[in-house]
Amino acid sequence: MNSPLTFILGPTATGKTEIAIRLARRMNAEIVSLDSRQLYRQMNIGTAKPTPAQREAVPHHLIDCADIDQPFSVADYQRLGDEVLADIRKRHRRALVVGGAGLYFRALVDGIFPGPGADFAIRERLRREAAENGVLRLHERLHRCDPDSAARIHPNNIVRIIRALEVYELTRKPISELQAQWNNADARYEFRAFGLNMSRGNLYNRIEARADRMMAVGLVEEVKSILDAGYSPDCAALRSFGYKEIISYLGGKLTLFEAVALLKQNTRQFAKRQLTWFRADSRIEWIDLSLFATADDVVNRLMEINLG
Repeated sequence: MNSPLTFILGPTATGKTEIAIRLARRMNAEIVSLDSRQLYRQMNIGTAKPTPAQREAVPHHLIDCADIDQPFSVADYQRLGDEVLADIRKRHRRALVVGGAGLYFRALVDGIFPGPGADFAIRERLRREAAENGVLRLHERLHRCDPDSAARIHPNNIVRIIRALEVYELTRKPISELQAQWNNADARYEFRAFGLNMSRGNLYNRIEARADRMMAVGLVEEVKSILDAGYSPDCAALRSFGYKEIISYLGGKLTLFEAVALLKQNTRQFAKRQLTWFRADSRIEWIDLSLFATADDVVNRLMEINLG
């Protein structure tokens, strides 16, 4: 049975996990995580990883694949994803791919972006330049070599600015030109992709409530245990929201109140970036969660659309 893949996508805190588990049980499917942080074994609370009970209810894959200090690339995700999907199909089961990592989604369905790999020396040099002269100076440089990318990338988005400049230094080609080639690639899998969304006010309320729950169930203790185990706070995984703010609190740079407020702010900004990424892909069909009273109502609608 080689039925199309089903993707459940969308920004953080929209309730993808709950809906996906209910849908997977209806579809007789296994869940493949599309999350760039839940793959780390030691990061549980801050990544909103599915609970043991949820993972027992439905088989989950590509969770707890690596240690925090273990390099894990988009290519690694694509390779493991292909292996998992082949195994699921071999066992005549269906796959439900769930998460909010837009780059992993594109890698799985369209292949790896045809740009060069990371050059950490270039990245570090550009980070130092940004620290010394300001991010705006780097954005102005990007505008000179790749005006299309500069128009799309916010002047404060240092990660994307540095990546675009890195690609240009390594290839002498604008990243926008390489991305255009990627956008015209044939899909590697037959699939249906559904994006979950709600009003921005409701989404932000859910983000703040979830951050409060994370604090209540021990996020500070989780981060402390990770650091006590010897992991460097400079690990890429620990520089993500939910961890970097608590590390700053534990290091005395922020009060706990300030750390939680910053965690909420950074999560809201991340959700906004996720929406921007997914909205640019016309293949994603959007589900407005405000139109449904319960998660089961959403699942019923997805079953009608995807299996009807």
